[in-house]
Amino acid sequence: MTGTTDTRPTRFVRSVRSARPGPGEHDHHHSVGELVGQATEQLSLLVRQEVALAKEELAEKGRRAGRGGGLLGAAGAVAYVGFMTLAGAGVAALSLVLDVWAAALIVMGVLFVIAAVLAAVGRAQLRRATPPRPELALDSVKADMDEIKGRARR
Repeated sequence: MTGTTDTRPTRFVRSVRSARPGPGEHDHHHSVGELVGQATEQLSLLVRQEVALAKEELAEKGRRAGRGGGLLGAAGAVAYVGFMTLAGAGVAALSLVLDVWAAALIVMGVLFVIAAVLAAVGRAQLRRATPPRPELALDSVKADMDEIKGRARR
């Protein structure tokens, strides 16, 4: 399979090939009912295989997203520890000029102001976010089915 972009399972290809006469076989004509039955069977197989492929692709994307989320979480934890160390260093630096309790209150106030700004920006982002629309995917599937029905009537 090196160099190919087709990721469908090969069962469909084999089932289509098995419908063709092989060497030495006679190419006898099938009735319309037989042809419609074969087309329905093959279309059903294709749809099942496409669904299976989509499930596998989504599972792989989920695994990647899980690993990425875990790494981002670990990075956030390490950054949090670093930020707390920086806050401690700020308190220590201010304590050279002020009492320790006053230095700690000033650093705490600055941190609360930063947290408030971040919370406001995050809340605004969440309000602007729209939920995903599964209707788009359903419309696409309906359009595909309408196209297939239209071609079957011709």
